[in-house]
Amino acid sequence: MDSQPHGTSTQPAPSYPAKTPQRRRFWARLAVGVALIGLVAAGGYVARQRLLDVPTAASPTVERPAPRDAAIGLATLLPASEIRTLALPSGSTDARIAVLDVELGDQVKAGDVLARLDNEGRLQHAVRLAEAIVNVRKAELDLARDRNQASIGEARAALAREEAAALVADQELERTRSLFNRTFVAKAALDQAEATASQARQRVEAASATLSRYVTGEELPASVLEQGDIRLALSNLDQAERQLDASRQDLEQAYIRAPINGTIIAIHARAGEKPSGSGILELADTSHMIGRAEIYETSIASVVLGTKATLQSSALSDELQGTVSRIGLQVQRQSIIDKNPAANTDARVIEVDITLDGPSTALAGRLIGLQALARIAPGQSSGKQTAEGGQ
Repeated sequence: MDSQPHGTSTQPAPSYPAKTPQRRRFWARLAVGVALIGLVAAGGYVARQRLLDVPTAASPTVERPAPRDAAIGLATLLPASEIRTLALPSGSTDARIAVLDVELGDQVKAGDVLARLDNEGRLQHAVRLAEAIVNVRKAELDLARDRNQASIGEARAALAREEAAALVADQELERTRSLFNRTFVAKAALDQAEATASQARQRVEAASATLSRYVTGEELPASVLEQGDIRLALSNLDQAERQLDASRQDLEQAYIRAPINGTIIAIHARAGEKPSGSGILELADTSHMIGRAEIYETSIASVVLGTKATLQSSALSDELQGTVSRIGLQVQRQSIIDKNPAANTDARVIEVDITLDGPSTALAGRLIGLQALARIAPGQSSGKQTAEGGQ
């Protein structure tokens, strides 16, 4: 039988590790932090409640207008007037250029010959032939007039002869009547003298009628239109002169003339070539240049006629200066495309013309069609402007 006393365990008692000083300091700091956070939250809540409970006077709010930015858009440098594309004259579609009288950049005046076509010789020959026919018709008219003058001379001479004969006959009639009254001659002699005088007067009237075909009562030449031969000669001359005018007009089809004063800005065909649909050359007046800008519809409200504007491009040494001279009336799709592939190509824009000053025009005149960035200063509308470019 076991001799050990009851109630006594033989298992050892469990042992727990003692708390180290580091762990005690950690828990103390954590408790202090939690307490501080609680205090801050409570203070904020109390302060908020006090602010909500205190009535405050309403302060007036002042609305300030948002600053208006400059309107920006892409622009193209163009002459103020239209660019003229010169093509072949009507009726000369088969002609070729024989001589080109200008070069790129030449200054020309209205009416100057810029090019000559290969039909010039044939048309010049037609003009010379028409001139020869006119000279022939003029000679025929002169001959008819000379004949007319000769006829007038003959008629006057015939009238003078008949008037002299009539005078002699009248004198003879008076002498015979005097002798008859004194019974020195018979009645038959008197009758004969009266008949002779009457015939002489009739011949005078006939000669006078003949002369009246050529002269009037004031002894001035009658209208040449009353003479058949002269009328015919005048008609032939008029026909010949009209033909000469037509030939000279046809000759103009052999020349390309400048319609305006300007500068040759492009040449599309040279001597020996037949011009295509693009024409022979392009002409423009570069003494007045503009920048045609496309401004987004959202920015057009800040654009006012007469406001200053600038145009910038890497191809220009200086900024171009100008003023807004025309604001379009139609919103349309953007036609000037930015080089940036990510740019919006379906924007809605309004055309705005910027008239360049003198120095800027001199720079822009050498770079027609250049794309530039337009910047238009914001302006204050007066309410009197017209959108399509007038004051």
